[in-house]
Amino acid sequence: MSRSVFGYGSLVHRGTHGFGGCRRAHLEGWERVWVHTPARSLAYLSVRPAPGVRIAGLAAEVPDADWPALDRREAGYDRHKVRVALGAGGEAVAEVYAVPPAACLPPTERHPILQSYLDTVLGGFSAEYGPGAVAEFVATTRGWEAPILDDRARPRYSRAIAPDPGLRAEIDAALAALGR
Repeated sequence: MSRSVFGYGSLVHRGTHGFGGCRRAHLEGWERVWVHTPARSLAYLSVRPAPGVRIAGLAAEVPDADWPALDRREAGYDRHKVRVALGAGGEAVAEVYAVPPAACLPPTERHPILQSYLDTVLGGFSAEYGPGAVAEFVATTRGWEAPILDDRARPRYSRAIAPDPGLRAEIDAALAALGR
């Protein structure tokens, strides 16, 4: 048996996991946000309820035996059952990971966003959604005032996947447009 997970960050990049049955999907009523949580030393993406907001992501089938490992990967997050709209039409029930509101703290210089994590996330969105995906991700994500640590030369993110030069330039331009 398997159940779906809705990925909205690094899980969108198929190179960071081996789950099958991946489909483009959208989650209504939630927004993506950069947070720090005491359960982790760095800032990561989370989601929080936000009426009227829609974010893109990836629904993937997770075999029952793989959920304990995925829960460890997503330490500091709670799982919530949600309905997602599938890219090919239709809906599915999925689980989404979100940091509990009481544990959400703003990122700081001591707890920054890793550029290698951001590159991996945006590489997944670009592969799934094509041209304009980076701009769409930036526009639908909150918390960009968070510090970003440029660790591209020596990635600290354990599942880092470096973007090709064209995507790297697109990412850098999107960040520059934010004043980053």
